[in-house]
Amino acid sequence: MIDRRRFLTCTLAAAALGAAAPARGFELEPKFRPRNVGMSARFGQGELLVVPRAHFLYFVTAPGRAIRYGVGVGRAGLQFTGTATIQVKKKWPTWRPTDEMIARAPEEYARFKGNDYVQPGGPDNPLGARALYLFQNGVDTYFRIHGTNAPETIGRSVSNGCIRMLNDHVRDLYERVPIGTKVTVI
Repeated sequence: MIDRRRFLTCTLAAAALGAAAPARGFELEPKFRPRNVGMSARFGQGELLVVPRAHFLYFVTAPGRAIRYGVGVGRAGLQFTGTATIQVKKKWPTWRPTDEMIARAPEEYARFKGNDYVQPGGPDNPLGARALYLFQNGVDTYFRIHGTNAPETIGRSVSNGCIRMLNDHVRDLYERVPIGTKVTVI
C-alpha cells in the first residue's frame, strides 16, 4: 500500500515533469529504460535504428554508440520495415485512425466511421506527447514514432504499425532529432 508521503512526492514529481500519470500498477521493465549502449558502427551519428523483434529503438550518438529506448511495435503483418526520413514533428499531435484501421476494427473505431472527426492532442490521445512522422520519397507512410497513452504496451507487438515510446522518452528523442533524420527499421 502506498503511503501519503510517497503519493504526494510522486504526484508532485509527475506534475513538475508535465507527465501524465502512469497506468495504475505499471512499471517499465528495466531493460526498456533508456541506456547508453555500444552498437554497429555502420549507422551514422544522428540516425535512428529500430529493431522491432527486440522492441528497441537506437539513437546513434557517436560511431559505435547509441541511446537505446524500449518501444512497442506493430502486430505481425502491420509493421513498417525499410528506411524513411522524419519530415514532420509535432507536439501533442492530433490523431485519426486510417481507413484500413477502421475497416480492421470497426467496433474499436466506431466514433470515426462515416465522419471526419480528428481526436485532439492531449493525454487521452493514442499518439501521446510527441510524434515523428515517417516519409519515404516525400510521401507520408502513415507510420509514426510517437508517445503513448498505454505505457504497458512498451516491449510488446500490439500496435497498428507505429513505433510507440513512453511519453517521457519520446519527448527526449524529439529534442534530439531534427527534421531530415534517417530512420531504419529492420
